[in-house]
Amino acid sequence: MKYKVVVTISGEGLVAAVRTSVRIGDVASAWKLALDQVCDYLRTRKEMRPGHNLFLYHHPDSRDDAMIVDFGFQIASPIDRHGNVQCVVTPGGEVASTVHVGPYDRLAEAHSAIHAWCAADGRRIAQTSWETYGDWSTDPAMLETKIKYLLA
Repeated sequence: MKYKVVVTISGEGLVAAVRTSVRIGDVASAWKLALDQVCDYLRTRKEMRPGHNLFLYHHPDSRDDAMIVDFGFQIASPIDRHGNVQCVVTPGGEVASTVHVGPYDRLAEAHSAIHAWCAADGRRIAQTSWETYGDWSTDPAMLETKIKYLLA
């Protein structure tokens, strides 16, 4: 898939999330337990009307180190901490972003496209990125994920 990388200014966003420390290659096995906790909390707060799933990555200095990830759902207003569920904020600022359409196991291609674009354009990536997952479909070709990297 060919990816178009664009630079925009992103505003801050609120996320009801569970924070987890995970190795970069282990995200696929860690997200469900965290999201289940957020879902359990949001079921008790029907007025919240959560948005899409959002995974907020706090990149370590070394790819060999564990990464802090906030697995959650977009929300419109802040929440108080409840067990492991807390309110986190996606950062505002200049971001490089692209959209991946297709199966989740190919998301790395979109991340690589942003990294390649930044290298070619002389831009530095900050230590935060996030994925916003679109509406679920049983057809992997219909899955849409927006990926943003905060620029330094």
